[in-house]
Amino acid sequence: MPAPKSALVVESRIFVLRGQKVILDSDLAELYGVPVKRLNEQVKRNQERFPPDFMFQLSAEELSSLRSQNATSKRGGRRYLPYAFTEHGAIMAATVLNSDRAVEMSVFVVRAFVRLREMLSTNQQLSGKIDELERRLDTHDASIQELIEAIRELMEPPPASGRPIGFQLPATKKES
Repeated sequence: MPAPKSALVVESRIFVLRGQKVILDSDLAELYGVPVKRLNEQVKRNQERFPPDFMFQLSAEELSSLRSQNATSKRGGRRYLPYAFTEHGAIMAATVLNSDRAVEMSVFVVRAFVRLREMLSTNQQLSGKIDELERRLDTHDASIQELIEAIRELMEPPPASGRPIGFQLPATKKES
């Protein structure tokens, strides 16, 4: 079953940073229908709800890399580095915002993260099967190569023995 349009919009805003799937504070605020400033204020007021595995601040290098990978422009002259929210952090943000839109969109955020996790799992399973096939092909290639070499040896004429078999005319000398 294809993902709903809203879930696809959310999926397009999820990136992998520091080995985790995350969504930036500006994208999350937009999805939840609040200004980024309000989102970050609520997060700061409820810091105990946002441990490092729920949210972290990007480094300047990560932000630069993210911009170059996605060809994004600077968003409105921010004075600080953006925050990245993991799946759990995005859901927690919806609870501290406590708006109808945030609650509604959090469902799509959860579905998008789950869908990406399923796709990653499927890709890892597929990658494992491809690795197994490559190992088998390597084994089969070696076996086929040995078979070809054996056939070539059989196709070679036998080595000449010292004496021909059968009646042979004596060699005659040419007269000059």
